[in-house]
Amino acid sequence: MRIIKAKDYAEMSRKAANVIAAQIVAKPNCVLGLATGGTPVGTYKSLINDWYKVGDLDFSEITTVNLDEYRGLPRTNDQSYWYFMHDNFFDHLVDMKSENINILNGMTDDPEGECARYEEKIASYGGIDLFLGGS
Repeated sequence: MRIIKAKDYAEMSRKAANVIAAQIVAKPNCVLGLATGGTPVGTYKSLINDWYKVGDLDFSEITTVNLDEYRGLPRTNDQSYWYFMHDNFFDHLVDMKSENINILNGMTDDPEGECARYEEKIASYGGIDLFLGGS
């Protein structure tokens, strides 16, 4: 683990976006672990506005996995993590392939089975290359 210091949220968001961008440039088919919540929103905005919209980053080959989802909330609920990730990140990336976006199914009748399936899927990708956490 490497700790990178930042003076404020905006700088932290920009620096985190730069690390993610470097990972994507180095390995265009990388697997990114992504988080929800307030902490990564600035990073997502920086990736969209400072990298993607100016044409410096291509998301067409990356695969994403999210850590969690609320159990019992459909994807269309604005409190679901699926909704959050699409609203704050995925829907802004025209070249992002929907089949490469992985988020747990919160509506499953078998949560243990869903977790096992999800872990197997991550393993089938060779694991996660870079994970963006939050606080």
